[in-house]
Amino acid sequence: MIALEFENQNVKIDAGELVSYTVNGHEFIHQKGSPGWGSADTEMFPIIGPVNEAGFQVQVPRSTAIQDQHGLLRQFPYVLEENGATSAIFSKTYRAGTPIKNSKFPEKSTKQWLVWPYNFSFEKHFRLTKEGLEIRFVIDGEQDMPFMLGYHPAFKLHTANAFVIAKEKVITLEEILAVGSRALEVANCEKLVLKDAQELTITTKGFGNFMCWTEVNNMVCLEPISFYPYAVEQNKLHEGFQYLSEKAMFTVMLTPTIS
Repeated sequence: MIALEFENQNVKIDAGELVSYTVNGHEFIHQKGSPGWGSADTEMFPIIGPVNEAGFQVQVPRSTAIQDQHGLLRQFPYVLEENGATSAIFSKTYRAGTPIKNSKFPEKSTKQWLVWPYNFSFEKHFRLTKEGLEIRFVIDGEQDMPFMLGYHPAFKLHTANAFVIAKEKVITLEEILAVGSRALEVANCEKLVLKDAQELTITTKGFGNFMCWTEVNNMVCLEPISFYPYAVEQNKLHEGFQYLSEKAMFTVMLTPTIS
């Protein structure tokens, strides 16, 4: 377990997963074991969305890639590269064509192994500042590699009347619950504000969109995404790719307002 600290802010990271972010003792992150989701955060890469109706196949220029929901990145572990008092860097490296064991097999998937036909490296940077917690993703890989990126953090809810503000519009928890597993799309948006017992602002760079998901009333996932996967049929998921031309950077800033 990696611990970061800056003034009244404390962060805990377990093998690259943000499992705690407290400010003056107030916990913002959904805790494992609580109802709703078995994780605290994860990444969706190199695809976002389900592919079960497309035979777990995604069309890419080189071939057909075998992927499961939200891609293969989450299926192998991070390596700790650097760790200081207020920052940490984790990385994953993938060699094209390497089979990655699928944790969803056989209960939720027919594919035991997942494969991507491109080399890439993926870094996850954490940094505590006086403004809050910055999480930065750096993607490096082969020229013109197709990819999508989504960040999937889960936030703990402390009150029954929590809500989200997006571009001055109020999104209630009931609206998010009503959409179910598809997740509520918030298009062309780089900032959300979670209004709960304490306020948290999520500001992003590079993603361009959000989707909001929960199936319980004690947590909500506010997920920056480069593409909303339910905008297309699963066999057309490739329409949401962007293509790597140089190192790509995406940033998420969590800024608390503690009263």
